[in-house]
Amino acid sequence: MAGPALLLVALLGPAASSSPGSPGQPRSRVRVLCGSNWSLALQGQWMLEFYAPWCSTCQQMELTWESFAKESEHLDITVGKVDVTQEPGLSGRFFVTTLPTIYHANNGVFRRYLGSWTLEEFQNYVLERKWEAVEPVAGWKSPSSIMMHGMAGLFHLSGWIRQIHSYLTGTLGIHVWISYAIFILATLLIGLFLGLILVLISDCLCPSKSRYRTETSEEAITKDNVENAALEEPEEVAELSADDAEETADVKDLSDGEDAANSSDDGSEEDLALGKELGEEEVEDLNEQPLADPETESSLRQRKNQVADNGL
Repeated sequence: MAGPALLLVALLGPAASSSPGSPGQPRSRVRVLCGSNWSLALQGQWMLEFYAPWCSTCQQMELTWESFAKESEHLDITVGKVDVTQEPGLSGRFFVTTLPTIYHANNGVFRRYLGSWTLEEFQNYVLERKWEAVEPVAGWKSPSSIMMHGMAGLFHLSGWIRQIHSYLTGTLGIHVWISYAIFILATLLIGLFLGLILVLISDCLCPSKSRYRTETSEEAITKDNVENAALEEPEEVAELSADDAEETADVKDLSDGEDAANSSDDGSEEDLALGKELGEEEVEDLNEQPLADPETESSLRQRKNQVADNGL
């Protein structure tokens, strides 16, 4: 029984050593980070590598990274790595676009490593504190920021879509273009649904003005009436003043006419009175004169008759 057991251990040993740094292997000093424990990199000093199993450059650097991890105790640093194929959300949080990508972290302040990928350079980067000369990642691009949290969600969604596409084309045998059409249709439906939800939310939070028109109609009518009254008052005053002026002019004309008539009547009466007086005086004068011959009497009578006609 011991022989087969030893043979099994001998067979499993090389297989286990072929994947150094796996979560269950105690020999590797490289700390594997994932979406659930990545916050450990926010404390202390870290050197973190993002890699993929199919990346040839990552495979060439694997032994160097393991050797660097063995020196981590002397350097007072923790060496870790992230498989982007297994942790798309975490790679999106750090916005990893090239492989391999290495970050240096010191108490939550991250800096992109841009040196050569040799063991000596890694050690000097930490011992000589060369990372202090590197500009840190901006606050809005920090892995712990809200924006990069949303980016992690997008990367995680892309990985989930890739898995569905692989399942449709590989397991179910659906044509690639049919799978694309399914995703396009699903995207349109989801967009319409989200747009409807946004419209309903905006309508509830910011209702349209038409709802307020019924409430404020009476106030608007009252306001319009006040404004119209304010505008019509000067016109009415002007019309009244014009009418008053016309009435005053008419009254004046009537009074002038009456005065003229009165003055004419008075003048005519005065003339008649003067005529009567003159006639009476002439009559008296004629009466006072002594009697003359018949011709003189006849002339006097004619004069009296003329005076009488003028008096009439």
